[in-house]
Amino acid sequence: MAPLSLHLFASISRKNFSAVLWYPDPINLINLDQINLQSMKFFIPILGFIFLTVSAKAQEPEPIPQEDAPIVQIVSNRIYGKLVDENTGKGIGAASVQIYLADTDSLLNGMLTRSNGNFNFSNISTNQNFRLVISAIGYEPYEQTITPVPGKSGRYEKDLGNITLHTAIKQLTGITITATPPALQMGIDRKVFDVSKSLTATGGTAEDVLKNIPSVSVDIDGNVELRNATPQIYVDGRPTILTLDQIPADNIEKVELITNPSAKFDASTSGGIINVVLKKEKRFGLNGIASVSAGTPKVLNGSLSLNLRQGKFNFFTSGGYFQSGGKTKGEAFRENKASGVTKDFFNQYSISNRLRKYRYINFGIDFFMDNRNTISVIQRLGGGNSGTDGNQQQEYLDKDKALLYYGDRDETGDWKSNRNSTRATYKHTFPQEGRELSADITYNYGNATSNSSIINNYFYPDGAVYKPSATVNNNGGGNNDQVTIQTDYVHPMGENAKFEAGIRAYFNDFKSYYNVFGYDNGEEVKLPLSNNYRYKENIDAIYGTYSQKLGTFSFQAGLRAEYSRFDGELIDSSFKFGYQYPKSLGNIWNALFPSLFLTHQVGEKDEIQVNFSRRVRRPNFWQLNPHIEISDPLNIRQGNPQLQPEFINSVELNYSKGFNGGNLLGVLFWRNNPNDITQYSDTITTDQYKQMQNAAVDPNAILNTWVNASTTNRYGAELTLQYKTDAGIDITPTMNFQYRKVNAHINNMDLSNEGFNWNARLTANYKIQTDNKVLHNLSFQVMGSYESPRVIPQGKRLSQSGVDLAIRKDILKKNRGTITLGINDLFNSRRWGTIYDTETFYQDSYRRWNVRTFRLTFSYRFGKADFKLLNNNRGGGERQDD
Repeated sequence: MAPLSLHLFASISRKNFSAVLWYPDPINLINLDQINLQSMKFFIPILGFIFLTVSAKAQEPEPIPQEDAPIVQIVSNRIYGKLVDENTGKGIGAASVQIYLADTDSLLNGMLTRSNGNFNFSNISTNQNFRLVISAIGYEPYEQTITPVPGKSGRYEKDLGNITLHTAIKQLTGITITATPPALQMGIDRKVFDVSKSLTATGGTAEDVLKNIPSVSVDIDGNVELRNATPQIYVDGRPTILTLDQIPADNIEKVELITNPSAKFDASTSGGIINVVLKKEKRFGLNGIASVSAGTPKVLNGSLSLNLRQGKFNFFTSGGYFQSGGKTKGEAFRENKASGVTKDFFNQYSISNRLRKYRYINFGIDFFMDNRNTISVIQRLGGGNSGTDGNQQQEYLDKDKALLYYGDRDETGDWKSNRNSTRATYKHTFPQEGRELSADITYNYGNATSNSSIINNYFYPDGAVYKPSATVNNNGGGNNDQVTIQTDYVHPMGENAKFEAGIRAYFNDFKSYYNVFGYDNGEEVKLPLSNNYRYKENIDAIYGTYSQKLGTFSFQAGLRAEYSRFDGELIDSSFKFGYQYPKSLGNIWNALFPSLFLTHQVGEKDEIQVNFSRRVRRPNFWQLNPHIEISDPLNIRQGNPQLQPEFINSVELNYSKGFNGGNLLGVLFWRNNPNDITQYSDTITTDQYKQMQNAAVDPNAILNTWVNASTTNRYGAELTLQYKTDAGIDITPTMNFQYRKVNAHINNMDLSNEGFNWNARLTANYKIQTDNKVLHNLSFQVMGSYESPRVIPQGKRLSQSGVDLAIRKDILKKNRGTITLGINDLFNSRRWGTIYDTETFYQDSYRRWNVRTFRLTFSYRFGKADFKLLNNNRGGGERQDD
């Protein structure tokens, strides 16, 4: 069969888009199941683009609807537009819209907007300029100068687009009216966390923010879990190469949690989505915020953010420096066994010091071409380095726990990186409310280098040398390039229905080297552990969803199709590994991901929803790479190139109930994971130890790898309550209950396990309102959490708990200044522990931060609404894009 060949011919004009897809040899289409899926990755996005763009007709003007009908049928010399609220985006009815002659200030015409915010003026003269004046109760006034320019036909028709009105802020004498939304806004399908309300994270990083969010946990290495599963983490809705500790908390506006994403989102979000939304100011004039933090251990942070909004442009920039230290402590106690009989014991005590530094600068521009079209470009530049030095004491004991010999291991290392990102976005809004087209391209790129040195000495109990020292030096580096291209289209179909569609292409190119050197008879030799690898990843997707409301019932049905390919290579050995899904149309089901959401409005404040989605979890590079990683001589890691993706079926039942002073969200969930990617641990073999005998690795080290389990099922319930007491205390308790059952058999070993676990979190806030100037506006926040032990294959994770505390005081005129004192892990109790119990070993280990973190942060907000870079006020025209 000839290869699939596609040719796209397209012509684009201001009013329409036309395209023709041509296949030169239609006879070959008969054998569809033999089509090479390598070509399908191009076919899916192209087909989606044609369908989406033809539907959009992004630049085609259309009449403004009056509810469901046009206001007028006249098309000669007219202007029209729509007033919308800045917060809700909904139309503003009964607002006054008037037209004056710009030169004489004479009133020509006026009207009140329709209930949906539409207005229209016809029979407009093109011989003079006009001034549009808009006023509405509760909103700031708006003016715009209009210069009519007739078209080629001699007619003039101007679509002013959606004109956003800003809420008027008024303060009555002696009375202050405030409406403060809660820190956690709970919806039926997602939770939104307002980071400005997280006092304990002030001056910290995104890791500190996520620790405060219900259902989310962060371990000592920064690994994140959502309901005990690994979520997909985005920044502004797109993939990122930034780590969480490289994102300052003060730069984050909000965090969105979606536990069961619909077909609109990436299929690889099997563990849910955590979307970190960064701040981006758009208010008129010059606005900014400066902050500085200091604390222990070795905390020193500073940042400055600025934005300038004038006329059609919004300029924004931010920059900062972040530094933090820390000391980790770990202990491990192992019993080695043979056929169930104890052979010997091994104990390990570790302590490590770390110092991290990170610098960044972001800048960008929004260009408001008109009220319907916006182009945005943003550039992020960042780089940092970290250094570690640690010591490890090792004890080797016989079966009676008598000391045979001991080891002393010293390790130093440093790491440097550059993380950059460029993003361009275009957005077009149509006259029809809610209809819009957006497109963006994101390019993430960066590099990193690392160096480390390990020296392990061994001694008899009397101090005599047991065996020669083992010395290992390594160095490495890598480059990473990611490109994401995405287009989304939203088309309302009447007041109660909506169609959404989009296409997405993701490309990831990663290349790295890792050199390991040991010593043999005093000479440095390169060890087989050295690695030089590269991988390329590509995911192409198209999706469509349809939603409709029928009385008190509503539904959303969607389908997503994805083609994915992963090609990895160990360059020195030419060993290749990876996957391609689907490989042919015969297993096309592996590329389809449906979702269905059914919602019933029970009362004014009550909703119940059941939803289903099918997702995929693809193995990442480290889970596939057969290279052995030896940073810990007791616990080493190796990937499994035979790993296959796992497909997840997820069902949720949500109930949301509102009441005076609060809201309750209850969730029942079930997740079924065939081929679950599961960690598997066993002691290294004799051949493996010989390969690593010059690498300071213990002969009884545990090798951690990954396998595909038969199935994993999770059943759970989650309860989240928001309540404000009469005393003004806001409390948000959350409880999560889960039962997990794993079925797995590897190498004639039964790794199956099951068990129940639960966790709870309580966040409480209180703000003093009094006539005492010292105590007034003094805020307190306390957050406590507990996680019970939970099962894993071959063992369990131990319980953990902790408490964070913060105090904030607003100061200076108009409360422009803020001082915040935050204490993380108030009782120094957080620790992450694991127990493994297998036929060959039993191990009890834990790691923890050895000191609390104290941070004192001062922030200052400033701004001038009437600031102008260029004083070119032309009759109020600079506000036409407000």
